[in-house]
Amino acid sequence: MPAAKKVFVLDTNVILHDSSCIYQFQENDILIPITVIEELDGFKKGSGTLNYHAREFVRALDELSAHRLFNGGFQVGPGLGKIMVRLQEAFHPDIVDMFSRKEADHVILNTAYWHAKRHPEDEVILVSKDVNLRMKAKAIGLMADDYTTDHVKDFAALERGYRTLEGAPADLIAELYSTQGEVDGARLDLAEPLVANEYLVLKGPSSSALVAYVARTGMLRRVHKGNAYGIVPRNAEQTFALDALLNDDVQLVTLSGKAGTGKTLLALAAALECRRSYRQVFLARPVVPLSNKDLGFLPGDIESKMTPYMQPLYDNLGVIRHQFPENSESYQKIGELMEQDKLKIAPLAYIRGRSLVKIYFIVDEAQNLTPHEIKTIITRAGEGTKLVFTGDIYQIDHPYLNQQSNGLTYLIERMHGQALHVHVNLVRGERSELAELASNLL
Repeated sequence: MPAAKKVFVLDTNVILHDSSCIYQFQENDILIPITVIEELDGFKKGSGTLNYHAREFVRALDELSAHRLFNGGFQVGPGLGKIMVRLQEAFHPDIVDMFSRKEADHVILNTAYWHAKRHPEDEVILVSKDVNLRMKAKAIGLMADDYTTDHVKDFAALERGYRTLEGAPADLIAELYSTQGEVDGARLDLAEPLVANEYLVLKGPSSSALVAYVARTGMLRRVHKGNAYGIVPRNAEQTFALDALLNDDVQLVTLSGKAGTGKTLLALAAALECRRSYRQVFLARPVVPLSNKDLGFLPGDIESKMTPYMQPLYDNLGVIRHQFPENSESYQKIGELMEQDKLKIAPLAYIRGRSLVKIYFIVDEAQNLTPHEIKTIITRAGEGTKLVFTGDIYQIDHPYLNQQSNGLTYLIERMHGQALHVHVNLVRGERSELAELASNLL
């Protein structure tokens, strides 16, 4: 008996997440409720990511021969299934008293339910990023799934960045300290090969060393405990992170870890330390929209709208600044950089369209970005620009992202082993003993 044909009913948020989603369902058919098209119409104008996806999808739909979308559907492409748009109709008698008929989500649910009842031979699956809508679908007997095409498959990639090697040869460690600080990486007997820019803690019988693997030369380079604008790393992982942040050969750095591990503070200190090599230092973070409303919907001018979101960045800047006396050059230099616009703190949405040339660009809270937004930022990087993404993948504020689908996780997995990229996962909290205790126990 042949397998049942699958028909995927798409929610609006799936399209706003990935406008190319219709090409991801292989030979299976796709059903688009007309309510989804109507909702997309409200997103067409604007320069945000959601607006981009709305426009791209509608254009793609139009190119697929719009006159047949309402009449049996039209094949998406060779080897792919059909795509069809279904007009709105009265609520099915089975569910008419269960849901409000004014909610767009319920109209989408009704369309999927009608198709399932009319075509019992089909396997109808509602695809939505909204967990509440998925639960409602399951409550009335429909199958429902998240859109998982861009979900990270190798979740262990997040724990990468450095590893500890027990029983390292004592003579190798001695050479690292007595020579130019480099030894041949082939001398280590490892079951898992080293990858570009991988960090290691080498522990010998009576000594240890921190090293980085340089793939271009095949050498292990000793990592020194550095200092960046007065900030000194407090553990091995922070030492690795600062090394990557100050390394001119590394153009992309990702730092993950819970609150208090020093991600943002280290990135900002490193940017200030090597500011002379860059035209400008940008610190940005995404403002997670509430009900798809951006900053413009908040009262006050742009400065008052920004302050609550940007305050953590100013706090980190204050930690660095207040290490020094107020009359010192280091203290006053930070104020001068901000006045001259060479040190800029802004919401990510307000730097769209900027040319990222010779800029040290730090994106904080990157776990609240989608994979597409991450790609958009990186592909704008010009000559001489260094990009740093920091975030905690277990503290996501975006309503449609999780640990496996957010942009930071996606970036870490896809860039693993690339010569221009370094990832360090910070585990140990250094904010305070109380903060570390609360992070671990509460």
